[in-house]
Amino acid sequence: MTDIQRRKFIKLGTGTVLALGGVGTAGARGGPPRDGETIVDVAAEADDFDILVEAVGEAELVDTLSGNRQLTVFAPTDEAFEELAEELDVEVADLLELDDLEEILLYHVTSGRRSANSVVNAPRIEMLNDETVGVDGTVLNDGQAEIVNIDIEASNGIIHVIDGVLSPE
Repeated sequence: MTDIQRRKFIKLGTGTVLALGGVGTAGARGGPPRDGETIVDVAAEADDFDILVEAVGEAELVDTLSGNRQLTVFAPTDEAFEELAEELDVEVADLLELDDLEEILLYHVTSGRRSANSVVNAPRIEMLNDETVGVDGTVLNDGQAEIVNIDIEASNGIIHVIDGVLSPE
């Protein structure tokens, strides 16, 4: 990403939604959340996070992502999970049975409410699994995923939509 592209992305500002390729109702909605609508609620209402919501349930992380603690989630779309399954030559259901599913999902969550401006300007972000994700503008971990929709508000944090599933080292 060039400096000009990064500046244009940053100029979008907090609360603005960048919709590239139509990534679902959560992205289209934008704006402040209804009272008490948590990260899990927002994801569950969207069209593109069915697999993520199911994975969060399988990994028993619903309470973690629904509490009062402010979090930022880099949320892979259903398409991202489907592409990973195809790449690994497995079914999506097999991904939900991984022994390290909880760790993989926590690798998509960081503490605090981090707007797009904060994310794109950080070279690395520490995630809840105690590992870090490299950031180069909107690109995460040297191309594992790209941020395609930003600053989707929830009562307990922010969701940034990504087009890939991040893999912890």
